[in-house]
Amino acid sequence: MTLADTSPLSTEDAGRLAETLHADGIVARQGAFTAEWVDRLGEDIMALFEEARTQGSAIGRGPERYYVEIHPERLRGFVDLVTHPWVTGVCEAVLGPEYEIVEVGFDIPFPGAMNQPWHRDFPAPAETTEHGRLTSLAFNMTTVDVEPDMGPFEIAPGTQWEHGHDFEHGMFPPRREWPRYESLSRRKLTKRGDISARSALTIHRGTANRSARARPTLVLGVDAPGAGNAGHHDLMVTRDYHAELPREVRAHLPARLVDRLEPIEQKHTIEGLVMGES
Repeated sequence: MTLADTSPLSTEDAGRLAETLHADGIVARQGAFTAEWVDRLGEDIMALFEEARTQGSAIGRGPERYYVEIHPERLRGFVDLVTHPWVTGVCEAVLGPEYEIVEVGFDIPFPGAMNQPWHRDFPAPAETTEHGRLTSLAFNMTTVDVEPDMGPFEIAPGTQWEHGHDFEHGMFPPRREWPRYESLSRRKLTKRGDISARSALTIHRGTANRSARARPTLVLGVDAPGAGNAGHHDLMVTRDYHAELPREVRAHLPARLVDRLEPIEQKHTIEGLVMGES
């Protein structure tokens, strides 16, 4: 009821995935987890969303679209996720053996969510624009089988290398470029159990949800050492939970240790997404 495929990545497979991610800005693994495991993840996400909405900590990312950062220990499958051989293999191949988990959250476009403007998650760092290195990854996993009317995720492969000098806030390409991204775009109709890893710099957007169902998606943010994105988040775990984690998880989890979990004050807001596409 947990992992559908636990076979480790060979050096050759990891190298091919890294090459694909550098070329396209995204790679994916179908059927990494069982549907039953993902259904349990979906239960946790929806319970945490209701809690966040009650507390006022669900951040709007456009009409009927929300993002919530969460504590790792609130997910029953967190350890399964971050020790999955495909996840660890991609992290090591792209970010190096000392990669750091810096963010855990979820995005939910509900019925009525609009097309987002094309964007990247933050401005491109010099390591990428000047030295051709990717320093962060975003892993995504949907908790439902995505249909075309459910607001699928769209991505424009190869755009992670664009400098973005004329992007608003370094994140939002000018509208005149949108037709080019649309011509490049791939729409992801993922199924329960599939997982993807992308550069957060690859231009992407959530599309309009015209269905009657929500499309919850887990987000796991991972950095190379020194990338600096941890400063946009406040990842924390209790000392008791930290002590029970496998050593290989603790090594990649530079979270703040607390006696009792505190509400997360989300620091990484993307103001340009609040209104959706105009």
